[in-house]
Amino acid sequence: MTDDYHLAPASTSSPAPAVSQAAMNVRWLLADFLGTVTAVTEAVVVSSDGLLLADSQQGRKADQLSAIVSALTSLAGGMARAVEYGGVKQTVVTMDEGHLVVMAISDGSCLGVYASLHCDLGVLAYQMARLVERAGHALTPQVRSELHRAMAVR
Repeated sequence: MTDDYHLAPASTSSPAPAVSQAAMNVRWLLADFLGTVTAVTEAVVVSSDGLLLADSQQGRKADQLSAIVSALTSLAGGMARAVEYGGVKQTVVTMDEGHLVVMAISDGSCLGVYASLHCDLGVLAYQMARLVERAGHALTPQVRSELHRAMAVR
């Protein structure tokens, strides 16, 4: 395959536990997303059990955001089951100063993004969908486990 999710940076700015190329690809995809969508201030990838797998700002608010994303995903999923409308694909919370957008990745994993209020939600949703598609291929059970271990020791 030639998809760009197979690419990763040659080096990282901070020391991290050794992880596979596939795990580095997920981190790279998240960093690339943050650089592409300027209105995004923070982004996280959260596993189906609420564990932080990757973040864009190296912990600035990642733990808090991952807990909120996990809770919001659970709440939205419960509502979808109650009204029998199928699975949740995206959840948007609009606040006075910005948006929180959560999008399903695969097997319960999700992408959570804080963006400024002036963000074009259409562009954000499109870029998130592109990231979700690429990350979904990369987030194998082994990679999720690696990312979780790496986040736990930092």
